[in-house]
Amino acid sequence: MGEAREFGRYLEDFEVGDVYRHWPGKTITEADDHLFCMLTMNHHPLHTDAHYAETQTQFGKNVVVGNLLYSLALGMSVPDVSGKAIANLEVESLKHTAPMFHGDTLYAVTTVLDVKPSESKPDRGVVTVETRGYNQDGVEVLYFRRKVLVPRRP
Repeated sequence: MGEAREFGRYLEDFEVGDVYRHWPGKTITEADDHLFCMLTMNHHPLHTDAHYAETQTQFGKNVVVGNLLYSLALGMSVPDVSGKAIANLEVESLKHTAPMFHGDTLYAVTTVLDVKPSESKPDRGVVTVETRGYNQDGVEVLYFRRKVLVPRRP
């Protein structure tokens, strides 16, 4: 067997322009969406009431709640981006660019935008990344940019 790669990356492992294609994707079921809505107290009928969505919305069917998509894409990026993180410092922006529906599959891709060693603590630095989520047809459904504090190699 080959040697297992460590979980996560040190600051030195990031280079501006690196692209991480997170795998596998996640097909979002009605149960996933409804459970997330109930756990987060989001009871909007657009997400939880099929009759309402069919008769009262422009889509004619339930739309997956946006924070579930964000949470999934963020989670998909952990092994590549924040697996060794000291802290997630900031989400600079979050945009939902297209809807997803029950049965759609989410895929995510992250690009490294900036890598800065800390000036005050030489054992760490900040990595800025952007993550984009796509559905099974390649349509972008969300975008977010974040900063992560990661350790330098010991």
